[in-house]
Amino acid sequence: MKDELLFCPLGGSGEIGMNMNLFAYGKPGEHKWIMVDIGVTFADDTLPGIDLIYPDPGFIVDKKEDLLGIILTHAHEDHIGAIAHLWPQLKCKIFATPFTAVLIKEKLKEKNIDATNYLKIVQLNGTVDLDPFKIEYITLTHSILEPNGLRIETPAGVILHTGDWKIDPEPLIGEKINSDRLKEIGKEGVLAMVCDSTNVFSMGKAGSELDVRKSLLNIMGSLKKRIVMASFASNVARMETAFYCAEKTGRQISLVGRSMHRIFKAARQCGYLKNVIEPIDAREAKKIAREKIIYLCTGSQGEPMAALMRISSYTHPDVFIEKDDAVIFSSKIIPGNEKKLYKLQNQLVRDGIEVISEESEFVHVSGHPNRDDLREMYDWVKPQCAVPVHGEHRHMIEHMKFAHEMKVPHPVQVENGDIVKLAPGKPHVFDKAPSGRLYLDGNMSVEEDAQSIKDRKNIAANGYMEVTILITAKGNIHKRPVLTFRGLPVYDADEFIYELEEAIEKTTRTFSIKSKKQEYNLIDALKITCRKCAKELTGKRPFININLVRI
Repeated sequence: MKDELLFCPLGGSGEIGMNMNLFAYGKPGEHKWIMVDIGVTFADDTLPGIDLIYPDPGFIVDKKEDLLGIILTHAHEDHIGAIAHLWPQLKCKIFATPFTAVLIKEKLKEKNIDATNYLKIVQLNGTVDLDPFKIEYITLTHSILEPNGLRIETPAGVILHTGDWKIDPEPLIGEKINSDRLKEIGKEGVLAMVCDSTNVFSMGKAGSELDVRKSLLNIMGSLKKRIVMASFASNVARMETAFYCAEKTGRQISLVGRSMHRIFKAARQCGYLKNVIEPIDAREAKKIAREKIIYLCTGSQGEPMAALMRISSYTHPDVFIEKDDAVIFSSKIIPGNEKKLYKLQNQLVRDGIEVISEESEFVHVSGHPNRDDLREMYDWVKPQCAVPVHGEHRHMIEHMKFAHEMKVPHPVQVENGDIVKLAPGKPHVFDKAPSGRLYLDGNMSVEEDAQSIKDRKNIAANGYMEVTILITAKGNIHKRPVLTFRGLPVYDADEFIYELEEAIEKTTRTFSIKSKKQEYNLIDALKITCRKCAKELTGKRPFININLVRI
């Protein structure tokens, strides 16, 4: 049987976030595997009590003896966020450039995981040899330090995995995109390009951080009072711009929010942000005149616990804002966050604070390729096969059309779990791997259909009721149950309890509890009775818990 080259996304194809991609080479049943990225996405209000979601790695956990390593393209959460949750199941080598490695170490340290012997630091534009894969890191530009594409060489041909990227002619911090090497790779021949689809609907070019800096300097130069700027903490170029603008406008700068301090420290550790003014502690900043300070803070998406939300609700211990101050949202609105972000902005405006966002001023550029950036990449690389990833289905289908437009001979449309045979023969989806999502519930990984999540959704929607029935030693049921309930729309609690007691007594009258089986039958009957009674009285079907207590 011939050796074959496979690609399989377990996350990030059909959604934006939780990227996890697998490549394999070898004879059927004897493949060697590598994983590219191991990311998370964030839960919304439909999943009460859940913060993080990540791909189910079961398919590759079963093959972990043949998993040669995890290759990380860059340090965004949707590419590295699951490492501390999933790596203990894999126990393989981890490869990352210096900045990404610093953040990985922090994540593992938080969970008391020692991966010192497994974490390998790769220098920028460096290589990793994992026979039969030879991986070359290609410096790209994005909205974080040290973003990399991967040239993955195999005996069957070369794959270019772009990771997240754009073409920024002036990224301000870090190197420019290594276009010369990308052109060489194109000339050498590329079997397949696995490529970012996020901004395929956006025309023109993504834009440059330098242009944002010029615009922000103009905006800040015209503001007379206190400035609060919210941005993604991971965007170190934007962070440096805030420092630059502070210096040029004669202001001090203070960092607010744990992530902002963490990224600043990591960037400094890796040799970045060396030539900026020193930030001052937020407690010290209180002593500085309003017109002489800029606060750079987390919370640009209206996150409830982030610094900006606490500042705007006047609960932050060190940062106070007042009428005529300005808040700059130097970020885009991530789809799904509109409601909470507009609520925050409305609150600020109502308090007489000026709000500046991408809707009113030029304060942000995306980190992903617009259509003209994509066109340039395709012109450089000239792949035989294009595999759109990193997008919802609508993005990836549009990217397929774009690949046809670019005369790519063999575009392949994928979704999570698809196994693509890239070689030998014409690239095509030929099999399906088990795939899905895991939720971080407390400190446990649970599946999508976990009972804990079903119960919590039910309680969130319908409320909770607990009924305790007392049983005598002879098996007789004490007449009055003990009732508690939460989250039910009850105005007259006494009347509600009286009606419930009546219904419960009618049901219990027919039971004598002499055996375990009768106990279970009574519990089931009481659940039906209580749910029916609650529905009639409140319109809700609460989550019901029945306790039988022998006295």
